[in-house]
Amino acid sequence: SCLWNSCLAQRRRCESMKSVWNSCKAAFAMFSKIPAPMVDWNKENMKYMMCFFPFVGAVIGVLTWLTGCVLGNYVKLEPFFLTVILTVIPVVVTGGIHVDGLLDTSDALSSWQERTRRLEILKDSHAGAFAVITACVYFILWLGAWSQLQNNPKGICIMSMGYMMSRCLSGIGVITFPKARTDGTVAEFSRNASEIAVRNVLITMFVILAALMIWVDPVLGVLAAVSALLVFWWYHYMALKYFGGTTGDLSGFFLCICEVVMALVLALGGTFNL
Repeated sequence: SCLWNSCLAQRRRCESMKSVWNSCKAAFAMFSKIPAPMVDWNKENMKYMMCFFPFVGAVIGVLTWLTGCVLGNYVKLEPFFLTVILTVIPVVVTGGIHVDGLLDTSDALSSWQERTRRLEILKDSHAGAFAVITACVYFILWLGAWSQLQNNPKGICIMSMGYMMSRCLSGIGVITFPKARTDGTVAEFSRNASEIAVRNVLITMFVILAALMIWVDPVLGVLAAVSALLVFWWYHYMALKYFGGTTGDLSGFFLCICEVVMALVLALGGTFNL
């Protein structure tokens, strides 16, 4: 009997580890262009997927730090060229999946239609005028922020962690916010997730990241973490007021806005903190 119970416990541990590993592969397959082994999209494999969502941001953060603090110091690049590289790293890693949400949401918000029509616009694959305008402004803001930050190693380090922080908050939103649709991607992720475990992991990650940011630079670290939380609060208000809940596009919209706001706050805060 003891041997049988031991075998069952060992089997459950193996199945749990397999589920965690498959969730990791599913996260990178869904949210990045990083090659990942194929995995079946079933409930068990998606159970902990959102726990690994921030690690896509970790890849972006490492590449950003290496580019800004290592490549920028040891390779003679023109400042504007370095700024461009820093700006496109997240798009290259993710394939622009979150920028797509930013543009779709911009069109929906700018339409000033009733809620049902806004949700229809989110699903429309065509880009409207407001999406094009938003894209131009968004990348210009990034260029400006990186042009200011590239001579601030602490700011670059904090922003590198910010890519993880934004994904922690985005994942918390997916798990905890009401869903605007019952058949969307976010609703599917939420149904298949182990909600309490995933939420607690993401909150713990956020707290650790905030502490590390503050350790790197107390002023800039607090500014980055507080600005991310303020954008998250606004995102919750906006999603419920205009859409009745969150969707995959709205999650991408939040992630893009959160990151660019952190970058701008760090760029401006660094002028007073150097």
